[in-house]
Amino acid sequence: MGCKRLLRATYTDATSTSVTTVGLLVAKAGPGAMRGLSERFATEGLDERADLMPRPYAAKGTAAADFGDAQRASWRIKVLTDAPAVVYTVTGFADGRKVTAPQPAGEATRRGATTAPAQAGLGHDARGIADEIERAFHRALAKTGAPR
Repeated sequence: MGCKRLLRATYTDATSTSVTTVGLLVAKAGPGAMRGLSERFATEGLDERADLMPRPYAAKGTAAADFGDAQRASWRIKVLTDAPAVVYTVTGFADGRKVTAPQPAGEATRRGATTAPAQAGLGHDARGIADEIERAFHRALAKTGAPR
């Protein structure tokens, strides 16, 4: 499959309380390989495995500087099947506090969830931002006329 490009950035909320690293991995794979990867992620639950949780990007000198692996709280990974790309987000706390029980966004957004990622809304951030990045990527592809 292989990676052609990886673009990532980390954003903070208006209060510099939470941070989100966004990633867009552009693959060298064709449509069949992307469908296969998507199916594997779905059937094996790879998008919910904590050991496959995306790594944060902590830019020095910013509010995200203390966003390390121990601060990751919630994440979302989506393998696109109509474009050679994987979109991911990982959220956490900007103040450097450690998260002992990170949760995939799907769990952290379930009704009645009471974990720290759920109560802080970090699952919603991970899901919503990933969805918006995916939509923006599709809009950009449509403007270029690039094949999907």
